[in-house]
This record gives sequence, structure tokens and C-alpha cells, in this order.
Amino acid sequence: QVQLVESGGGLVQAGDSLRLSCATSGLTFSKYAMGWFRQAPGKEREFVAAIDWSGWSGGSVSLADSVKERFTISRDNAKNTVYLQMNSLKPEDTATYYCAAAVGLSRFGSPGRMAYWGTGTLVTVSS
Repeated sequence: QVQLVESGGGLVQAGDSLRLSCATSGLTFSKYAMGWFRQAPGKEREFVAAIDWSGWSGGSVSLADSVKERFTISRDNAKNTVYLQMNSLKPEDTATYYCAAAVGLSRFGSPGRMAYWGTGTLVTVSS
């Protein structure tokens, strides 16, 4: 049974940093691109970041324009875990953040093409 479990969300102030983690089990981690989406109340789920797997040194990365200068994504293939480092947080970053797995980086262009989802972790950024 595949599980993706997010952690690290919380309430922070604008300008603060948070690191989200997504621990996976039950899937062959090296066969999946991993990433993050977010969904704010009343809005559609949107892509945030994704990272492919191309060897133990990491892989190709894709970031949404809205976070490109502030967020970084990484993965620890030995721990089957993907991270999202979020710096200089803004109130508009407030959302539930979802971890996702897909068979290729290009599939992160559409939430409907994810193979697996986590249940989400809430990030609230106060002004």
C-alpha cells in the first residue's frame, strides 16, 4: 500500500521559512518524479515544484514561476523522502500543500496525471 505523508506545515509570519517533508512508503521511489501542489480555499489545485530522479545525486527540477526565487525542492533517495524548502513566505502562499508522485516530470503539468497523492499539510502565512 502506497503512502505519502506530508509534515512541516504550520502558521508563520510573512518573510519566515518552512520546510515541508513528504515521507513515502510502498512505492519504488527511484521510479517516480516527486513534487508538490497547493490548494488555497476556493481555488484550484496548482503546481508548485517537482523533481525527477536521475541517479543518487538528484534530478531535474521544475518550479512554478510564483515560487521560483523562494522555494527549492530536493529529495533524499535513501530516505524515500522529498522536501520543499520555502523561504520568504508571503500571505498568498497560504494553502494546503500536497505531495504527489508521477511516473515522469512532465506529468506534473496536470494534477490529474499524478499516480499518488498525500493527504496534505496546511501552511498559513500571516501578514
